[in-house]
Formats: sequence, structure tokens, C-alpha cells
Amino acid sequence: MNLYEHTIIARQDTSPSEIKQLVEKYSKIVEKNEGEVVKTENWGLLNLSYIIKKNKKGSYIHFKIKGKGNVVSELEKNEAIDKKLLRYLTVKVKEFDLDTNYFARREDNEKFEKKENTEN
Repeated sequence: MNLYEHTIIARQDTSPSEIKQLVEKYSKIVEKNEGEVVKTENWGLLNLSYIIKKNKKGSYIHFKIKGKGNVVSELEKNEAIDKKLLRYLTVKVKEFDLDTNYFARREDNEKFEKKENTEN
């Protein structure tokens, strides 16, 4: 099984309930193609580097997926026709980093690190 990190960027006017529907929709596609969603992260509304389809911001959703190559091709085929999405990107990785939350607020990360250090 291959390991993939897959990120989608939804339009800035997408509501939280629509974001949840997107996550469910693409998780089902992965499972239908004999894959597994290991972790889903909602990174929230972030500024884009440049304007895409008249949007300055986008809602980022990140999936960590285990599966074969057909999972990615099926995902991208569906995402290409989805009007709610601005961009998508899939990267094949050797292993997942399930501990670090890169888009958490700085205070949350510091609390997590302190908690982790006291456990050791």
C-alpha cells in the first residue's frame, strides 16, 4: 500500500457544513476504491499566494491516505469537476507524521509539546 498526503482547497465562501460534506464525499471515494483515510485535518481559512478564480482565501482540508494508485486517480477525477474546489494536490510519502499539527495556534502546539515532555 502506498501512502499519500492529499490537500484540497475549497472556495472561501464554503460553509462549515459544506466543508463537512466535502470531507465525507472524498472519504467515501477513498473507501470505495479500497483505500483508507488515516487522518483528516481541517486547516481552516488561509490566504492564498495569488488570486485563484477571484478568491483571495481558501479553506484547506488535508487527508492522509493509505491505498493504491487508483485511489488518487479516482479522487482527482472527481475533484476536477467539483465547482466548490479551487485546487488539489497529492504527494506520495514514505511515512506519515501523525503527531505534528502544523496549522494549530502556537499556544496549542506549546501545550501539546509540554504535555508530551512530561509523559516521557
